[in-house]
Amino acid sequence: MSFSSNHSLDGSFPPSPAEGRGSQRLSWGSLLQRLAELKGLNQRVTTDHQCSSSETGSVTDMSLSESDSSFFLLEETLAAEVAATITQSLNDASEILGCSKLILPDCLLHNISQEMLHLSVSEPCGLRGALIDLCVDRGDQSNLCTVDQIAVDATLVPTFHVTLVLRLESGGLWPKVQKLFSGSKSPQASAKHHNTLRLSTSFRAIKRKLYCSGELLIEECC
Repeated sequence: MSFSSNHSLDGSFPPSPAEGRGSQRLSWGSLLQRLAELKGLNQRVTTDHQCSSSETGSVTDMSLSESDSSFFLLEETLAAEVAATITQSLNDASEILGCSKLILPDCLLHNISQEMLHLSVSEPCGLRGALIDLCVDRGDQSNLCTVDQIAVDATLVPTFHVTLVLRLESGGLWPKVQKLFSGSKSPQASAKHHNTLRLSTSFRAIKRKLYCSGELLIEECC
């Protein structure tokens, strides 16, 4: 579900990360190297197609298709790197979130990478132009907890800003498991286990373009 709004979120935006903590940077060079390796395979496929085609413009059509395929392949690879960086940031955020361990559902990172691809499809620089604020809604405070800020390509001026608001799991099986362990272990062990948090598979993505009006796009993702 998505909708656009020209109004602010009434203070729901989290503060920027503390000064002195730089945005994480992804390895753009490694992606280009991977793309170059895959381009060789695409060129061989193109040659085979040209040899079996008539001289009716199919060569030009195939060239365009190869270019589009390479771009989408690069975007998907970049989205996977974004998800990996988010995973690392969350794994390092236990102290910020006040827990001993943070459990991440596998499908959550996949859904985040797909959502980032969706949000960047109309952007002039694609996913490279994204600046991401990674936040967690702990449910017990009015303010969001800002975990990290990630510049997908720090060599570019960001073209759009995305606030990812992750949530702690409050229903389902996990809280029942916590209660089970709390009733069967010593006070010290149960306190430590109770301090283990699990993220929900649902999250909110808030997108704001940085090169035009301040229109917001808010999407709820399950």
